[in-house]
Amino acid sequence: MAKHDQLSEVIEEKLATLPAQSGCYIFRDREGTVLYVGKAKSLRSRVRSYFQEGNSDERAFIPALPRLLGDLETVVTESETEAAILENSLIKEHRPRFNVKLRDDKEYLNLRIDRRKEWPRLELVRRPATDGAQYFGPFRSATAARKTLHLVEKHFQLRTCTDRELKSRQRPCIQYQIQRCPAPCVYEIDEEAYSQQVKAVELFLAGRHDELSDELKQNMLAASQSMEFEVAAIYRDQLNAVEKVRETQRVVAVSDIDQDVLGLFREADSVELSVVYVRQGRVVQLLSVSHSRTSLPDDEIVASFLREHYAEGGLGSALIPEEVIVPMLPDAATGVEDWLNLRRQELSAAQARGKSSKKKSRIIAPSRGPRAQLLSLARENAAHAFAEKMRSKEDMQSRLRTMQEKLRLPSLPRTIECCDISHLGGEATVGSVVCLRDGVPYKRAYKAYRVKSVSDGDDYEAMFEVLSRRFSRGRAAPLAQDDPNLSQEIDQEQRDQWTLPDLFVVDGGRGQLGVALAAASDLGLEGFPIVGLAKERETKSGEKVVDRVYLPGQMNPLSLRPNTPELFLLARARDEAHRFANYQRERIGKKRRFKSKLDEVPGIGPQLRQRLLKEFGSLKGVRQADDAELLAIQGISARLLDALRDTLGREQLASQEHESRAEQEPSEQEPSEQEPSEN
Repeated sequence: MAKHDQLSEVIEEKLATLPAQSGCYIFRDREGTVLYVGKAKSLRSRVRSYFQEGNSDERAFIPALPRLLGDLETVVTESETEAAILENSLIKEHRPRFNVKLRDDKEYLNLRIDRRKEWPRLELVRRPATDGAQYFGPFRSATAARKTLHLVEKHFQLRTCTDRELKSRQRPCIQYQIQRCPAPCVYEIDEEAYSQQVKAVELFLAGRHDELSDELKQNMLAASQSMEFEVAAIYRDQLNAVEKVRETQRVVAVSDIDQDVLGLFREADSVELSVVYVRQGRVVQLLSVSHSRTSLPDDEIVASFLREHYAEGGLGSALIPEEVIVPMLPDAATGVEDWLNLRRQELSAAQARGKSSKKKSRIIAPSRGPRAQLLSLARENAAHAFAEKMRSKEDMQSRLRTMQEKLRLPSLPRTIECCDISHLGGEATVGSVVCLRDGVPYKRAYKAYRVKSVSDGDDYEAMFEVLSRRFSRGRAAPLAQDDPNLSQEIDQEQRDQWTLPDLFVVDGGRGQLGVALAAASDLGLEGFPIVGLAKERETKSGEKVVDRVYLPGQMNPLSLRPNTPELFLLARARDEAHRFANYQRERIGKKRRFKSKLDEVPGIGPQLRQRLLKEFGSLKGVRQADDAELLAIQGISARLLDALRDTLGREQLASQEHESRAEQEPSEQEPSEQEPSEN
């Protein structure tokens, strides 16, 4: 091993005394931040290989590693399995900058059904969890997931209402009227028949159509022999639905096992991974994940993908198949295989209430035979997905170049931000700033602002405050420095979300543009590209005026013809900003509507507030209670009593009648949308 002058003596000593056992290694920089986590069958040979001259490892951070490395840690394990499990935990904990992430930013939809509930139902969820429920997916698009859900609701009679609606409903809904639900919320129904429907749905979603078809045929025959022709007709319709789905699925093997096939296609530093989900010999789902600007070797890409895909919360965590077919075996494949079996046992134990599965998972890299043909199919899908994405990317680049020419921008507007203001009668004023990257919404960079200085609905003042706060943070954000030894992908992950965009758009005309330019000028951001986008409108004479773009220093706006690429991107940003602003305003408004005056009392939290309202019935009852009654409540002290009297004493008696309704908790929770918190 060649000695590097950049390595400290401490690291040289550690490299010389590394054990030959399996385990994990951790590279840290000079500040103690974790740079990279890896596992190895032999720590000595694996870690020392990073610093050998003539190393064939072409990853971008390898040449810079001796310069960046400040410390080296190793953890010895009993087996490769423990090393694989420990590596997964360490990566989740530290999120090292040099460990590749082979996962799309978006979260794919899954279908979930929980047999532990009294009347199980099928629902859409984002993240699978080890909670004993059955998960099916992931689906490559939200449309595909919702179509599948609609197909199940149409042909299999399971309830569609939530648990809250199930308990509170007093009369059946329209689903019962159109014979798509037996209405267990109101009527007494046959639990065994409902359980059969749940089982049929599980078989249908799991792709076990042969088994399901046989069962439906038997049920249809039994119902017809019992003269229950309406029930037989239901089974007939379900059988027809299953057969139609089977016709659309490609038969690729004669097998009764579940298989996930990983296809890998790469072109230079761009990688496309395609997962083909095969259930009982039929392709039931395809999923593609792309990763650009990575120099990792193929075996480490496969290892990283398996670790993220099948870990808890990963895209493939809902079902660990019997076979995982890969183009090449990863390092320490035995340990990864054992880890998959542990994950499989955890899932089966949770779903079977303690009974773990005896079937084992295998990782296979075939060179010939039927499995090699499946691998070739997966690679073809990866190559096709790569070509489609490249074509789409080239088309987007062309649109951005057109926009750059039309708006006379200094650089290609790859990052576009747009601002919008929303309020309700001058109250609950919020500002939104949304971001598009290469024409696609980038929700990690979304920002929401509660406007503090305006309370009368003045949109100009509100926009000035929001943009001043946004531009101030953007000016203070450190610029990403390109390091020739690091990949651009690594730089992108470290880039501060507050970096100013290539183009900033304000929703409005010349007035809003002037406000934005003033906010930028006050902060010294001269020449920062800002435009105003005015919506299409109709004049008093009935003349239709198309969308217009106002540019700084130009009297007349640019009229954008419908269906032009520049209008498409600007309108997408404007509509997204409008949607996000309204969402934030509704969320804040709902909190204000259900806010209690008790929340303003220092020292009174949610539990004590509930205790007071439960004891005295309403805010009026709390006011009318004497000191002895209030002090008798657990948690109320003399100091808190004084604060309570002081706060409630400022309330006008005329408004007491209208507040009791607002003291109750909201009956429905705000729908969860994964948006950034307010700034």
